[in-house]
This record gives sequence, C-alpha cells and structure tokens, in this order.
Amino acid sequence: MSKIRLSVIPGDGIGKEVVPATLEILDTLADIHGGVRFEYESHSWSCEYYLEHGEMMPKDGMKQLHQTDAIYLGAVGNPKLVADHVSLWGLLIKIRRECEQVINVRPAQYIQGVKSPLAKPNDFNFIVVRENSEGEYSEVGGRIHSGEDELAIQNAVFTKKATERTIRYAFDLAEQRRGQVTSATKSNGIVHSMPFWDEVFQEVSNDFPSIQTESNHIDALCAFLVSKPQHFDVIVASNLFGDILTDLGAAVMGSIGIAPAANINLNGKYPSMFEPVHGSAPDIIGQGIANPIGQLWTAKMMLDHLQLHELGTLLFRAATETIAEGVKTRDLGGSSSMQDVITHIHTKLLSY
Repeated sequence: MSKIRLSVIPGDGIGKEVVPATLEILDTLADIHGGVRFEYESHSWSCEYYLEHGEMMPKDGMKQLHQTDAIYLGAVGNPKLVADHVSLWGLLIKIRRECEQVINVRPAQYIQGVKSPLAKPNDFNFIVVRENSEGEYSEVGGRIHSGEDELAIQNAVFTKKATERTIRYAFDLAEQRRGQVTSATKSNGIVHSMPFWDEVFQEVSNDFPSIQTESNHIDALCAFLVSKPQHFDVIVASNLFGDILTDLGAAVMGSIGIAPAANINLNGKYPSMFEPVHGSAPDIIGQGIANPIGQLWTAKMMLDHLQLHELGTLLFRAATETIAEGVKTRDLGGSSSMQDVITHIHTKLLSY
C-alpha cells in the first residue's frame, strides 16, 4: 500500500468547513478502493493566524510543505481582518512562487443538474492553462510622489522560458484531449508583451503539427466563451488573462462554487497545490450551506496529478451524479446542506 502525504491548509472562511468534510471523502476512496493511504499534515495558517503571529505562515512553513506530496488548500482571505494583498502574498502567492508552481490549470464543463446562465450551454468542456509565475502579476514597479503628482508603475514581465513552458504544457494537454489550442492575446493594444507571446505560440505550434490552433484577442475571447463555449478545448493565457477567463468559465458553468484549480510544479522539486476557485465566501461562513463540489473537483485534480486516476474518476462520477439527482446546495438552486451533499457522495462511493 502506498502512502500519500498531504499538506492540508483549510485557511479562511468556508475553507474551514469544506476541507475537513472532503477529507472524509478522500479517506472513503482510500478505504474502499484500496492501494493507497492518505496522511494529513494540517496547518492553521490563515488570517486569524496572522492576527496572532504577525505573519500568514511560520518562518519554516515552506520547509514543512516541501516534505509532502501535494498541498490541499481551502481558501485564503478575510478582508475584515487582514487586507487582501497581505493575506494573498503572505500565503497563496508565496506558496505558488516558492514551490515554483509555474502553471495554473482550471477546467470548466457543463454538468447536468447545474443551471448555466447560458440559454444553450451545449455540453461545453474546456480547460484554461494559465502562466502562473510572472506576466502582469510581477512585482516589478512602484509608486512615487503624492497628491496630484502621485505615480504608480506596474511592469509586466514575460520571459521566453516561462512563456514557452506554459504554451508547451497546453499543447501537451491538447494531445490528450480534442487536439485544439486557443491562445489568448491582445497584440493589437499591448505592443510589446503580446506580440512576443504570439511569436512564442507560433514557434511552439510548429512542434505540434497535428494540433489545431487559433489566436483570439482577450476581449473577443471573453465574448466567445459566452456565445460558443463548446467550441473550445484548451485555452492558454498569460497570468492576468488566464485569471479573467477562468472566473468567466466558472460563471458559464453556473456557479463559482464548483470550480477547481491546480497550481502545478513541473520540475518535481516541490509539491503542487490544489485549491477551489470560490474563495473564503465570508457571507455564508458558519451556515452549513457552502458548496463542497469545488473542493471535491479540486481533490479529483489532485488525485489525477498523483497518478491515482481511478480514484479521481470515481470521485468526479459520484459528485456529478449527486448533483444530477438534485442533491445540491443553494448556489446551484437546491436546498441541501453541505453535509447532505457529502453524505450522498459518500453513499454513492460505497455503492460502486
């Protein structure tokens, strides 16, 4: 029996509710379908931790994470306690950068039982590959002066290495899917970084002659994700553009509460991190109505990353069948509690 060590960070808000509940599901998968055992190293790093210690994680926090196989994160942020830029850069982005999680992957697909706001969702299934280490979210820049002379400069940084590995990852992924890659660009308005992105995209595409390619400006691409989401397979984008597109992907699915994400380390030196997109949802904390599906889909991506594909497939099947049968939380138009959903999924897993 293999042992998988997971760093578990429930974080803030509903993360403290959905993460423990979904760990029960992971244990059920391991017990029933065998061959693996999960060991959890839980960390209370959060905004409350910051108020007590003056930092989002301890000085040796990264060392602790490096000793495990993957990081399972709930949510980060409570602006009533700690400013968002402090909590994010002190925990989430710190982990992404120092664990060299250079790729962010977020799928979106039509799920039976989830009412999409689209009139004709047409069974879409696409995935966004986002550059996760630089681009528009670089720390290069600053502010000077004050009053009417105050000036803020934010520099976008695009390296050949990071751009190429992101685009190449998207092409590799497309070979396992429908064989199509769409590049998000804005070379008609951003005159240096985006033509550079386009050039690298073309260079990489030459190595994949069997993959169909297209390039869309980000504004048009946002419109296309609403008008024809079924057209897309793999979309590759810069840090900012990928961030925008993935929230739009969650919206066309019908709820950000079901959207997952993976932050991937490619060199094997450090663990990858898996987190739902929904955030800490401070408006529903403690009500027992948080949607656990985003966290469970995140767990499915983690299982796939750990080469436990059978367990990931079973988990996703149980989750989507549960929704299709009408057991769903309020954000999906249902009346079930979080625990109702967890219990139903647990029962399904026992029946397989």
